[in-house]
Amino acid sequence: MESIRRPVGSIRRAAAVAVLGGVLVLTTACGGGGGAAGSGQQPPAGAALGGAGGAGGGASAPAGARSEQPQPKVSAAVLDITPKNGAEGVAPGALRVSVAGGKLTAVKVTDKDGREIPGAATADGAAWTPAAPLAVGTAYRVSAQASDAAGVPATAESGFTTLTPQSEASPTDNISDGETYGVGMILSVAFDKDVKNKAEVAKGITFETDNGTVVKGHWFGDRRLDLRPEAYWKPGTKVTVHYRLKSVEIAPGVYGGVDRDEPFTIGRSQVSTVDADTHRMTVVRDGQTSVIPITSGSPEHPTWNGTMVISAKEGVVNMRSSTLPGMTGEPYDLMVPHSMRLTDTGTYVHGNYWGHSFGEDNTSHGCVGLADVKGGGAGTVAGKFYDSSLVGDVVTVQNSKRGQVEPDNGLSGWNLAWGSW
Repeated sequence: MESIRRPVGSIRRAAAVAVLGGVLVLTTACGGGGGAAGSGQQPPAGAALGGAGGAGGGASAPAGARSEQPQPKVSAAVLDITPKNGAEGVAPGALRVSVAGGKLTAVKVTDKDGREIPGAATADGAAWTPAAPLAVGTAYRVSAQASDAAGVPATAESGFTTLTPQSEASPTDNISDGETYGVGMILSVAFDKDVKNKAEVAKGITFETDNGTVVKGHWFGDRRLDLRPEAYWKPGTKVTVHYRLKSVEIAPGVYGGVDRDEPFTIGRSQVSTVDADTHRMTVVRDGQTSVIPITSGSPEHPTWNGTMVISAKEGVVNMRSSTLPGMTGEPYDLMVPHSMRLTDTGTYVHGNYWGHSFGEDNTSHGCVGLADVKGGGAGTVAGKFYDSSLVGDVVTVQNSKRGQVEPDNGLSGWNLAWGSW
C-alpha cells in the first residue's frame, strides 16, 4: 500500500511541483512582506531591510529575523496502490489503485517492455483496475495521479512483480491451425486438471469471426468445455480462437498455461440424415441432394438416434467385438476401411465389404455402414462419401430403436437446446 506524504516546513522561493499528463509543472510561491526577498532580488548596497528607524525610513528588523513564506498546500486526496511497492509473487488479478478524499485523474501501468496496460476507473473516480489479469512472471510499474475538491494534486508510484505459476492445466483442443471444418464443428477444450473458476476460463477463450457469429460454451464436468454457435456455422466463415489463459487462475494455485490464437475456416455445407427405417442416408451438400443405401444398427445393437458430428477421419480401423462391453452375437475382428468417428463410444460411418444388406436391412453392431471393398476403394459408395466429407460434417440418425445420443458423447452438443447450452 502506498500513501502520499507531502513536505511540510517554511522554505525560501518555494516551488510546488505537480505532475500533469507526464509534464512537470513548476509554480513559484509568492513571498510575503519585503518585496525584494519575495521576488528573488537583492536590495542595493547599504540599504536597510526596512523600518522607520533605519536609513530607509522604516523600523529596523531584529537581528536574525527572516520573512515567513507560505507553506505548500497538502492535498486531501490520499492515493493507495495495491500491491505495495517492491512486492513479489503478486497474483495477476491483485492490482488496484484507489483514492480517498479525491478523484483519480490519471493511472498509467507499464510492463518491463514499456507497454501500457489498459484499464478503467469506476464511475465515481475512486478506483481503477486493469481490463484483464496481468501477465504472470512480469515486472510492472504504476504511476497514479489524483486531485482533491480544491484541485490540489497528489501522486504515487509503485513497482511489483507477478508470480510465476508452479502448476498449469495444459489445455488441448480439437482444432488445427488453418484447417477447414464442416458446418457442425464444435470446439472441444480438455483440461488435465479440474477447473474451478469456470467463468474466468470461459472469458479467457474468445472467438473472432468475419460475420459476427456468436459462440457460447458449455461445461461437461470440470475438465471439458465445448463451444459452438446457436445454429450450424455459415459456410465460408473465417474464425480465429483467442486463448488468453496463461494468467488465469483456473483453480487455487493452478493457471491456464497458454496464450495462443488458432485460425480455421468453415467449408461447404454437408448435412446427412440416416433413416434407420428406410435404410437410406440423405446427403444435402450445398443444396444438392443425394440418397445412399446404408445398413445401420441391428435390433440387438441399434444405432444412437440424434445429431452427431464427424470428429475424426481415421481411415482403416481395427474393430473388434471384444472392445465393446455387452456385445453379443458372432465375435468379429475386422480391418474396417473409410472409418469416420461419430461418438466416443465407438459409433462410426464406415465402409462395409462383408455385408450385402444395404438399403434392405439393419445388420451392423451400431455403426452406419456403406458399400465398400476390402481395403477400401476410392470409387465405392463409402470411398466417395469419405473423400467428400470433412471433420465437422453433421450426421443425424432418426427412427432407430435406441435412445438419443448424450450431448457429451463425441461432438453431439447439438442435441442440447441453446437455452440450456
